[in-house]
Amino acid sequence: MFEPRGHADMYGAVITPSKDADFDVFFLHNEGYSTMCGHAIIALTKLVVEAGFIKNDYVTFNVPAGRIESTALIHAGQVIRTAFRNVPSFVYRRDQSVEVPPFGTVKFDIAYGGAFYAIVEADPLGLSIDESHYSRLVQAGKQIKCAISEAVPIEHTFEPDLSFLYGTIFTGPPRTPGHYSRNVCVFADGEVDRSATGSGVSARAAVHYAKGDLHLGQAITIESILGSTMTVTAMESIGFGAYQAIVPEVSGNAHFTGTNEFWFDPQDPLRNGFILR
Repeated sequence: MFEPRGHADMYGAVITPSKDADFDVFFLHNEGYSTMCGHAIIALTKLVVEAGFIKNDYVTFNVPAGRIESTALIHAGQVIRTAFRNVPSFVYRRDQSVEVPPFGTVKFDIAYGGAFYAIVEADPLGLSIDESHYSRLVQAGKQIKCAISEAVPIEHTFEPDLSFLYGTIFTGPPRTPGHYSRNVCVFADGEVDRSATGSGVSARAAVHYAKGDLHLGQAITIESILGSTMTVTAMESIGFGAYQAIVPEVSGNAHFTGTNEFWFDPQDPLRNGFILR
């Protein structure tokens, strides 16, 4: 993921053999590893179906957060859309606030959609979810994540390794009529998700369901900072330890951009890569 092969915002998925699913997958970024990635699942589904790694339109993945079931919509041999059932997603803390200089009091919810996210409205902080505010969003996301991590202990119900705040999701109004909202996720070491964030929209769906803004079977479409979209549906309400969770279904599409072969020269003093911000 590091330069000179990658860049500070590159995100990776590594496929490994599985004993009880079609594939096991782990994810990596500029800070290490993550527990779930919806946009990677959408991309991987297209890859394994179109490359012939699997012979049908239904794919199961084991990821660090649990088991993911993905279905490909195929037309003329190409995957034109993917929908996956995510892990149970729930609200961890609701209607919280923390002091974050220079923003003052920041209101937030924390929800889990395969990872824990702090969900914050952008407008009260003077932020806009577009490319012109990219640097400001990164800085604000890191500050807010740090402040909340210090103020609120994060404990996953069943998996201690998942007990950490993964990122900050800023929300705002959509740019396209008919869409529910726009959001951007700042995670890891100030990395910015170019997609609407599959695990993030799952966490958001859990919040909206808990607040009565989203009902079972209802779908909402959320824009990314680039204007691309993911659609999330609250499919089922279930108990998850001490929490009432939903099972979200997230759909979106992916496109091939190329094939790369990475080389690591043992004589290269920069063979382990570097990162510049």
